[in-house]
Amino acid sequence: MTDFFPWEQHTVFGAGLIGCYLGGAISVQGFQTTLICRETTKSKLTSGIKLTDYQSHEAILPHIEVLDDKQLSATNITVKKARFLWLTVKCTGIKQAVLDIAPLVDNNTIILCCQNGLGSDAAVKQAYPDNMVLRVMVPFNVVELSPGHYHRGSEGKLTIEQTPQSQIGINTLVMALQSDLLPITTTADMDALLWAKLQLNLGNSVNALADIPVKAMLEQRPYRKVIALLMSELLKVADAHGIKLPKVTAISAHKIPIVLRLPNFIFSRVANKMLEIDPKVRSSMWWDVSQGKPTEIVHINGAILKHAKTLNIACPANEKISSLISQLSGNASLTDEQKPPIAAETLLAWVSAK
Repeated sequence: MTDFFPWEQHTVFGAGLIGCYLGGAISVQGFQTTLICRETTKSKLTSGIKLTDYQSHEAILPHIEVLDDKQLSATNITVKKARFLWLTVKCTGIKQAVLDIAPLVDNNTIILCCQNGLGSDAAVKQAYPDNMVLRVMVPFNVVELSPGHYHRGSEGKLTIEQTPQSQIGINTLVMALQSDLLPITTTADMDALLWAKLQLNLGNSVNALADIPVKAMLEQRPYRKVIALLMSELLKVADAHGIKLPKVTAISAHKIPIVLRLPNFIFSRVANKMLEIDPKVRSSMWWDVSQGKPTEIVHINGAILKHAKTLNIACPANEKISSLISQLSGNASLTDEQKPPIAAETLLAWVSAK
């Protein structure tokens, strides 16, 4: 049994939008918190952090300890060992992160992996076999409204994996960190929960191709139909694996594709909760594509394809979307129709074609 003392050092490594919001919310509760981020992010935090959410909760931190990645590797700076190391890099950054976090880790460090998709924690467990490594599901989006102002634009509780070794300690941690700005819970079945989150993440690639805010995308039925196709394939694979997806939104997993296919006038009434998101929010994959950076497509749509292959299940919609996003990431030669923004009807026709 591992003891959890929430008042000990919390370090957020790879603090971007999610990491800065998470670290700020932990610090607001009065706990020792350090953010480790890029220099560009650090420069925005010289006057502290402001946190807000879609329910009008607000907190201001005049100061929070921040180190950039160069300071972490500097020999003339003593870095605090983390009791709780929140790993908020993207899946694409895990391989490098397991090397970079070494100065922060000792035998008592609990590493919390906050990645999208499936399987990114395996590399962390392999690199740190003697440490407790727990998975974390982050259900909400965060946007930066101005330098240092991080806004949670959608609902959902941050969920931490509960294992037989961590059960009592995790409950202590959750009670200590719980707040209006950061609702937290636990789960004993993180595998199923991550599949449920994966289902919701399937909208990320469509958002990247649509090149518009998520809310505006969901208001267009053809985009919703594309997402429904992707989700239906995931559900087929999950069912074949015997994985029962928990309900993580107001609508159960198998009903979400049905609701997405509804005409606009019905969808807006039935799925009003789905549209309760900040009108500015875009997916992280949209940001990656727009910046010409590697995406998490292999860990999201690609994860479905990997599992589908072992079961001999065809997933043509996910295959097409994965291929297109991968080509965008690799700066491949594409026609204008294949580059964002791709109109809703065009994308639906292409994904639906036999």
